Amino acid sequence: MPSISTKGKNMPESPIRKLVPFAEKAYKANKKVYHLNIGQPDIKSPQAAMDAVANHNLETLAYSRSEGSEEYREKIAAYYNRNHIPVSANDIIVTTGGSEALLFAMGTIADQGDEIIIPEPFYANYNGFAMASGVNIVPVISKIEDNFALPPIEEFEKLITPKTKAIIICNPGNPTGYLYSKDEIQKLASIVKKHDLYLVSDEVYREFTYDGLEHYSILQEESLADNGIIIDSVSKRYSMCGARIGCLVSRNKDVIATALKFAQARLSPPTFAQIASEAALETPKNYFDEVIVEYKERRDTLINNLKEIPGVKVGVPKGAFYCIVELPVKNSDAFAQWLLEEFDLDGETIMVAPAAGFYSSKGMGLNQIRIAYVLNKESLIKAVEILKVALQEYSN
Repeated sequence: MPSISTKGKNMPESPIRKLVPFAEKAYKANKKVYHLNIGQPDIKSPQAAMDAVANHNLETLAYSRSEGSEEYREKIAAYYNRNHIPVSANDIIVTTGGSEALLFAMGTIADQGDEIIIPEPFYANYNGFAMASGVNIVPVISKIEDNFALPPIEEFEKLITPKTKAIIICNPGNPTGYLYSKDEIQKLASIVKKHDLYLVSDEVYREFTYDGLEHYSILQEESLADNGIIIDSVSKRYSMCGARIGCLVSRNKDVIATALKFAQARLSPPTFAQIASEAALETPKNYFDEVIVEYKERRDTLINNLKEIPGVKVGVPKGAFYCIVELPVKNSDAFAQWLLEEFDLDGETIMVAPAAGFYSSKGMGLNQIRIAYVLNKESLIKAVEILKVALQEYSN
């Protein structure tokens, strides 16, 4: 029988999706499952985006340019400039989701065996993208006790070697909800300039900040013109996860020229999705105002209720719509599977994402889960009630 590649064998499973077979069994057993495991918002996509596709006048569904249509990139650039991020259409490559933008970025800046430093816990698929790119992730640990704040710069410097090519951050963070301050971004800018590295910032949750805090982009730092790369996506901003449209943004012309070669190899991003995403850029500000109020209320509801469960510790997110929760269990993988296979409260249970998959350090996150607060407040209250009863029963 032909063999499977070592790379394929080592490719990590998604901690977000690997429990799906157990959820399907729960459905067949007529259990209601509250999905806290995946960041699929229940917010409606902008009507303008849906209408743009429904009312198109295309006669041929043709390729677009590999870097995305010029009209769409011009409008993305205008969006960034409104957000005090000075870029032009030529600094942007439209990608098939933020995932492809990350793959293009890794392929552009790192060779086989090179290293990228990432504060952990981090978005689980960074592990997969690194494996696919032949890149080694070097974690620098942020702690729930510090609410996952940026680790001291000295901790980064200890890890820099001749093979280090970049630091990657997610801001606001998935899975922690941490929002990096302007001061923290400037500290990172200083270290990447000092060591001639790239700073890659995954900013797909830019709009979602709370408590009067504002997002500060790496490309608001003029000093990062050659060192900064933004990863972005329409998925969460406009609740358009299925569009699979993102972009890579950099003022470094060599980065854009190289990433374009990767874009040419996959031909072009999807045409209909670009039409929808272009229309979504016309979404009025009150759409986000209402969404942010809703998410803040969901966050407060979730966090306040979680804090009432004995033995539970939770980081308080300042952005995005995720939090890491530490549980009084030894293995959250086993607990998450047990929730779906063996437990229910009046015919209902919950599905969570075990947090170990959001770390690359072995043994980290084993007693943690990630919760996505993308359900309405009533469902979140019920889900936390189920979690509380489940923990009591599990400990017995």
